[in-house]
Amino acid sequence: MSEKEVLDIIKKAILLEHRGRSLYRTAAAETRSEGVKELFDTLAEEEENHIETLNRQYKSVSKGGGFEVGDLPAAGETGDSDVLSGKIVSGISAAGYEAAVIAAALEFEKKAVDFYSKQAETAGSENEKKLFRWLADWEKGHMAMLARIDKDLMESIWYDNSFWPLD
Repeated sequence: MSEKEVLDIIKKAILLEHRGRSLYRTAAAETRSEGVKELFDTLAEEEENHIETLNRQYKSVSKGGGFEVGDLPAAGETGDSDVLSGKIVSGISAAGYEAAVIAAALEFEKKAVDFYSKQAETAGSENEKKLFRWLADWEKGHMAMLARIDKDLMESIWYDNSFWPLD
């Protein structure tokens, strides 16, 4: 793969992270739920860290130095998903704005996982592979947490509307 192609991939990754950060910042600013605000503030901060890492890679590759990943920090834990989900679900309407943003964020994270996983598979160097696996792992963590919250919200609306099967 040419240097230009590698730089284009990094630029796409940076754009992906900017979009995620923007989504999370906007959701944090718009919500009235303190739990949802905390969640999206944390996710926005993590996306900002990814942007910084990718910017460093872009600079290194564009100067002919290749990927310089060093010791990337372990993918973060946003806390116990059962406790976190319960805190968030209890503070929002399952059919409201926050629930819609969580569903949209889940789809966004799925796309990020797919993009980073593909880049890791086709990487031209071990450091490039390490970077994209690291990013995919972070986004998988985000995706799993959001999926749990989305599932709990769905069950909440089913319960509130008596959608459960009769015995």
